[in-house]
Amino acid sequence: MPQKSPPADPRRSQRGTAESRADPRLIPPRNPARVVARERLLTQLLDARRKRCVVLQGPAGCGKTSLLIAWREALLSLGFDIAWLTLAAEDNELTHFLDYLVASLSQVDPAMCHEATLLGGRGMDDEAVERTIIALVRGIATHSNDVVLVLDDLHHVTNARNHEALQWLLDYAPDNLHLVLVSRATLPLSLGRPRDQGLVLELDMRDLRFTGAESEAFLKAQLGEISQRDARHMHELTDGWVAGLQLFAMRLKRKKQGATDPSSAEPPANAQLLDARGFAAYFEREVLSRLAPSEVELLVRMASCTRVCASLCVALTGAGQSPAEVHALLTRLESDNLFIAPIESSGSETWYRLNPLFREALLERFRARGELHQREVHLAAWAWFRDHEQPDDAVRHALLAGESAAAADLVLRVARTMQIRGDLRKLVGLIRLLPLAEVQARIGLRLWMVHLQLYAREFDACAEAIARLQADIPDSDTHSRYRLILLRAALALQRDDPDQAMAELPQMLQIPAHADTLAVGGRNNLLSWIYMRRGEYEEARRVQSEAPQLLVDGMPLAGTSAGMLNGRCIAGFSYALEGKFIQVERISRDVLFEADQLGSAAAEAACFAAALLGEVLYEFNHLEAARKLLEDRVDVLERVSIPDSVLRVLTVLSAVHWTAGHHLDAFAYLERLEEYATQYGLQRLIAHSLAAQINRHLLSGQFDSAEASLARLDMIAARVPVPPAVTAPGTAAEVHAMAEGARINWCIAQEDFDGAAFRLEALIPFCEARGWQRHVAHFQMQAAVVDARRGRTDAARAAVLAALRRGHRLGLVRSLLDADPGALDLIVTVVNSEAHDPVLSFYVNRLQAAQMATSALHAQPSAKTGKRSAPPTGAETLSEREARVVGLLAQTLPNKKIARTLGISPETVKWHLKNIYGKLGVTSRDEAVARVRDLELGTPPVAGDEAG
Repeated sequence: MPQKSPPADPRRSQRGTAESRADPRLIPPRNPARVVARERLLTQLLDARRKRCVVLQGPAGCGKTSLLIAWREALLSLGFDIAWLTLAAEDNELTHFLDYLVASLSQVDPAMCHEATLLGGRGMDDEAVERTIIALVRGIATHSNDVVLVLDDLHHVTNARNHEALQWLLDYAPDNLHLVLVSRATLPLSLGRPRDQGLVLELDMRDLRFTGAESEAFLKAQLGEISQRDARHMHELTDGWVAGLQLFAMRLKRKKQGATDPSSAEPPANAQLLDARGFAAYFEREVLSRLAPSEVELLVRMASCTRVCASLCVALTGAGQSPAEVHALLTRLESDNLFIAPIESSGSETWYRLNPLFREALLERFRARGELHQREVHLAAWAWFRDHEQPDDAVRHALLAGESAAAADLVLRVARTMQIRGDLRKLVGLIRLLPLAEVQARIGLRLWMVHLQLYAREFDACAEAIARLQADIPDSDTHSRYRLILLRAALALQRDDPDQAMAELPQMLQIPAHADTLAVGGRNNLLSWIYMRRGEYEEARRVQSEAPQLLVDGMPLAGTSAGMLNGRCIAGFSYALEGKFIQVERISRDVLFEADQLGSAAAEAACFAAALLGEVLYEFNHLEAARKLLEDRVDVLERVSIPDSVLRVLTVLSAVHWTAGHHLDAFAYLERLEEYATQYGLQRLIAHSLAAQINRHLLSGQFDSAEASLARLDMIAARVPVPPAVTAPGTAAEVHAMAEGARINWCIAQEDFDGAAFRLEALIPFCEARGWQRHVAHFQMQAAVVDARRGRTDAARAAVLAALRRGHRLGLVRSLLDADPGALDLIVTVVNSEAHDPVLSFYVNRLQAAQMATSALHAQPSAKTGKRSAPPTGAETLSEREARVVGLLAQTLPNKKIARTLGISPETVKWHLKNIYGKLGVTSRDEAVARVRDLELGTPPVAGDEAG
């Protein structure tokens, strides 16, 4: 049954908003009434507002959260932005923890979490988690205000991987991020370095407990009047523990109602309340015992949920109480300050949460009841949350009720909606909650698991799951079998295996009747990609242009907005393969703007469009614009996009840095491309990296390195021989073109111009036959240079004019200039000798202007600022780890070798390099190496001496 997108139902949209706003984990509790101001602690916290970390550690009920609420109000008035996250037991799972960490900061500014959100769910290995943390840190660093992140109830998080992620956040925190860690237990984090730097404030029970004066003020605020002697006595009994004082105050309120002299009433001498256990026992005796049975029953049932509202409470009681009775009770409990606090109001509903200790005491009673009773309550909660379209809570309660099959059915029902919304990470979490047997029993959930494995780039697991499904899906289930075909084709796309994708083509064309919109939209995008890889560019674009005209139930077959944006990107990519960059620019700019508005739901389209636009900007010689666009996105793009996008981004960044004179950075991006391609077995991408490295080595006069890379490239080309068909496209043809282009560059460097001309004579028609017009223009220009050096003036002239006419039609700049360092001189010579052609003259002026702009970059050490860097002043601020990275940087080692030497990840190396660049006042690896040598910081670390 086709499922409608959530925005089509306004009620659903409103409920979704209410659910997000009512999530108690992301909203600080309201400031409790009648709580004494804690001026001494507030003063300490305000003085520490710019420290890296504030730690509050103490038992439950000692006033940690109340203190922070008051501090939060003061910070807001000072222009600070506050993110709040109250952690729960389920957040011990790494996916949950990262989800809510990002969500809490998104409450402050979604823009600073944009990159981290796009990375969501795309793998949970250490590198993926560190990438997410680094993306968060980068986003926070760009935020205009100081950001305080409060992590309350951190004791619930015991998973070592969560601790590692939090340690990264602490270690990498920019100056405008201030972490507040609140826990009942000791924090398993290393605070040594920031503590030594005076960047940590630590408050424990000794600091948090009330002084005698504060206890007296608190009791007076609660009771109106109390003798100094009674206040002192209760302070001594509780040792200044706030929760204990509050319970004593509640008991005295009741005694006042019947006492002749209420101020003299004393608590029992044995009522010591020095810890949470004493609190729970006293709470049972002095609070619950005084409520009506129906009230206690409601509270016990409420404790099964992390948050409640009146209509949910009615459902939990099984209609044992009317809505009016429930609403009155909730209002009275709140007004009497009986450990229940409102979270948020939404429409006619107010959401509440119970005080954690109060809830623990109630849960003890709940768990003591029989399984049948517990199941009854969880069933009621499951049904309510299901009917109100809040699947996270619904699935949790269904599982607790023993309804794992119903939970699995619900996940299957909402999976498509979550995909449309871009909530794949949440979908991963829901599926992981389900028993494996329930997942395996449903073909639909198994298909979603394949989809999520593809999303997380777990390609081997994905292939194995597809093979098992192939045998298990019955022939009669045509829709599931068709979806499996699409998943096989999508896996081929991600593995850069066009031959396998083309093998799926006949079955993809046989789409089942009444296929849903997303299946048809995905099919069209895959078809376009296959046609494009076959060199059938018009056919690839025709599939996209015709799809929106076909409707099912009034909806376009392209499916979602994100799906249609992906389709437009594919059309743009087809133009890029042809070299028609004027069309590529128009498409990529529009798609990138629209995709950024949609956020994580259009992550793939945004990355695809950025890759295309980056290539356009480089081709048009807008080097700085290309660098700014791509360097901020490259980490996300590697995890999100298809191999062709990664290829374009990394090769463009390498070319930008090479053109700007940053040769080490240029090689670093090519090495990064090779590492990426090797990780996923992408031979075509390795060929592209090697071909570019060969050219760079030759231009630098490093012939031995060029020859070694050329031998590797020839080995790859030998493993994928070109098919006999003249126009056969695919990986083999592309690798052949890369290898031949590298051989031509080698011949030119060796001054074997006849050998270069011989290879060019075959390569130009080879590219022409496959529609690679940009490559044709590039090689025509190279052929012109070769013929000029062979003394064949007429042939050189003809080749120049052919390259210029093609280049002008396509809008090319760098493709002609990069053909040879002497290309522009030859172009000017030829055009000046021809009869005046205003079109060609205009085009040559563009090429000259681009060359002049590039030459100007080499005269400016700082390409980023356009100014010469200030004298080195930041060396003394390098951390120990950064100094070690600098030592290896001076040896011109690539990131991977630096990481291996220091025992850290390549992601950490990249993060340190950005910090080092800032401290040294440089913008590239080349400038950093020069600065390091100027400062004599290049001493390598002692062998075996690794950073911790």
